Amino acid sequence: MTDLLRLATAGSVDDGKSTLVGRLLYDTKSVLADQLDAVHRASVDKGLSTPDLSLLVDGLRSEREQGITIDVAYRYFATPRRTFVLADTPGHVQYTRNTVTGASTARLAILLVDARKGVVEQTRRHAAVLALLGVPRLVLAVNKIDLVDFDEGTFEVIAKEFATHAAALGYPRGSVLTIPVSALRGDNVVEPSANTPWYTGPALLEHLETVPVEPDPHEAALRFPVQYVIRPRTPEHPDYRGYAGQIAAGSVRPGDEVVVLPAGRLTRVTRVDTPDGPLTEATAGRSVTLLLADDIDISRGDLIVGQGQLPVITDELDATLAWLADKPLRAGARVLVKHGARTVQAIVGELRTRFDEQRLSTVDAPESLALNEIGQVTLRTSAPVPVDDYATHGRTGAFLVIDPADGTTLAAGLVGAPLPVRGR
Repeated sequence: MTDLLRLATAGSVDDGKSTLVGRLLYDTKSVLADQLDAVHRASVDKGLSTPDLSLLVDGLRSEREQGITIDVAYRYFATPRRTFVLADTPGHVQYTRNTVTGASTARLAILLVDARKGVVEQTRRHAAVLALLGVPRLVLAVNKIDLVDFDEGTFEVIAKEFATHAAALGYPRGSVLTIPVSALRGDNVVEPSANTPWYTGPALLEHLETVPVEPDPHEAALRFPVQYVIRPRTPEHPDYRGYAGQIAAGSVRPGDEVVVLPAGRLTRVTRVDTPDGPLTEATAGRSVTLLLADDIDISRGDLIVGQGQLPVITDELDATLAWLADKPLRAGARVLVKHGARTVQAIVGELRTRFDEQRLSTVDAPESLALNEIGQVTLRTSAPVPVDDYATHGRTGAFLVIDPADGTTLAAGLVGAPLPVRGR
């Protein structure tokens, strides 16, 4: 079992995500004393008799004033059994783009619903996004169970409806757990609740501590996007030429044979440098500087990869887009594609399908993609780009679509990424 779990929260607005995260932080004693004092003071100012634990997460002033989560809030906490990196994402439809960001590296997602409302449109939308991103495990937290008097029947109806929806999205039996919780009171969050004797499963924290975390399928052959070329040209280092970046996948050692793309040049790694000295091996997530045996013309945006399982070098991307802009996407639009450290011009070709995340079906040849819609499109780039299928290499199978006029992000793109439709 890994000692690190990356997870994310999702759900509709006012379902209690921030309160749930605050409860986890509070009950695992992951809150500094001054933070807790500030929350107590703010809660008193709001006329509350108990601390508003959502304030531990909703850190922006605008978030506190509106009582909603706007940005993705990353929180780190640990228990004796496991360390956690948690992304608390917004529930509002207009901030769905942030859910894509927060869930992109998660191995488990906690999807909240209000026990009084059950599965709603945003619940189904978020579940579809999580399935598309390949998040392998879900927890459906039926929150505010105290407001329906801890009714088992209400819980069972919600659990059955969501299980059917998750199965249609491709989630296998055993990958989804439904838990009745009260984030405000703490029922079944860290400790089992006496108020739900009919629930025999684990409390949320116990599940998070013990759930198996499959190895990330995105960590396979070496993928090293070059961020910066280092040439000091000093008396101490007159001939030093290093290529700095973060390892997106795989590992690298001195002596490894590698290929530089898109040029396709074969060479060998001679050294793996860090500010603390050279390494005998570096793995995914580590920022390093690679020195190579041959003098090759390499610049920012190039990709250094291991031999075997090479990416496809193409100027036409077949991809799935999660459209994040108010202005609809139409065929023929001129955009920028940012893939790793490389940014190239592109033209939107065919809009092949639009995904209906409520009915889990597709619409062929749509005229456009609107805000928060998901669809399969083709993009023709002005220069070849080395890409992987997202299911194989997430970092090099993902890209951003950018507005060339003002630099705003228009869409998150996944190479390949078949839509989770019924019958798949």
